[in-house]
Amino acid sequence: MNDHNTVSFLEDLRAETADAHKKLESLPVSMAITSPTVTKSEYGLYLNLMHDIIRDTESNVFELLGDVIPDIGSRRKLQWLENDLSVVGISAENKLTSLQNNFTIPFALGIMYVVEGSSLGGRFILKNINAVLDYDEKTGAQYFSGYGNTTGSHWKNFINFMTQYEEKNQNADEIIEGAIFAFNAIYNHFSQNA
Repeated sequence: MNDHNTVSFLEDLRAETADAHKKLESLPVSMAITSPTVTKSEYGLYLNLMHDIIRDTESNVFELLGDVIPDIGSRRKLQWLENDLSVVGISAENKLTSLQNNFTIPFALGIMYVVEGSSLGGRFILKNINAVLDYDEKTGAQYFSGYGNTTGSHWKNFINFMTQYEEKNQNADEIIEGAIFAFNAIYNHFSQNA
């Protein structure tokens, strides 16, 4: 596959997931964390819901991707969420049983695309949480600080790993299906539990 096809795959992935992404961002719980009036309890609820998603992803997706994403171990975020919940004074509730656990590698890559992509948005959310609630990357907003100053390079590395895998295996459709599944699963979890 040449660079044109890689660009086409990434454009298709963004286009095919755009509606599901917008739908998730339009939920009240999603909108609350970017609001200038966000409360500590709204923030805690969002962290708790993401804790479920990240716990499930790290349990069911990470092990499949070790050969595809060499730095997968450095992408674990569950501890960050647990630290943040502790600072906010909320216990993780684990409202999610399991999304699924019989993923194929390309489907799992699609899920990982959504989870890793949220690190980019997290940097924007961090600014709001810091301004309104005074939490920062060291205390209370570690999850949203992502990989700090290396968040952009972590994202680019992930995209490179994913596109190399897709070039070799020609499974764009399955990666896209996994990403849509992830957006919809997060949407359903948020809308049922917020």
